Amino acid sequence: MPRQLRAEQTRATIITAAADLFDRRGYESTSLSDIVEHAQVTKGALYFHFAAKDDLAHAIMEIQSRTSRQVTGEVDARGYTSLEALVRITFGIARLSVEGPVLRAGLRLATGGVEVRPPLRHPFTEWLELATGKLLGAVKESDLHPETDVDAIAHSLVCFFVGTRVVGRHLEPVGRQPRRLAEMWHVMIRGTVPVPRRARYLALVGQLEQESRGGGG
Repeated sequence: MPRQLRAEQTRATIITAAADLFDRRGYESTSLSDIVEHAQVTKGALYFHFAAKDDLAHAIMEIQSRTSRQVTGEVDARGYTSLEALVRITFGIARLSVEGPVLRAGLRLATGGVEVRPPLRHPFTEWLELATGKLLGAVKESDLHPETDVDAIAHSLVCFFVGTRVVGRHLEPVGRQPRRLAEMWHVMIRGTVPVPRRARYLALVGQLEQESRGGGG
């Protein structure tokens, strides 16, 4: 195996192991020795890629940010309405969080006081701007009531989205997240979408929940 490829695989292994521990135990309760043991690498291998634990945390948050932008870009390229795009983006991020520990760890790091180093932006800032832009588009497309307070709804949506994941981590399996996300959207849609358009978006939420759970499994 070429040396560069082997180094990239080792780095990815370390990041995944660190993310798993950060997600389950928290940043402060995880040591570099714990990560070395969990990743099954040497300390030298870890220090070759990461000089300190906060470098690992930053790498995880960079992946979270990049993945969120990628999901958004893929959805936007398909020409959905603004509201449908926002619903699909949230389910896309939630599905990836269920499938692997890196995005789950990124959220826990963001809510756990780990400093976000420039030029990386805090994920909550990115999500708030995304939600605001999509909701403004939804008002223009008449998918939200014209008197909707977009700033308030965007803030509530991000808090709701983050909160379901934070609370759920302590109370139920991560696989429950799509159901909680669907519940969030049911509340938001019933409160903000005009009645003639409501059924379409409630059906979309049901469809995406089933897909995220592997067809209802």
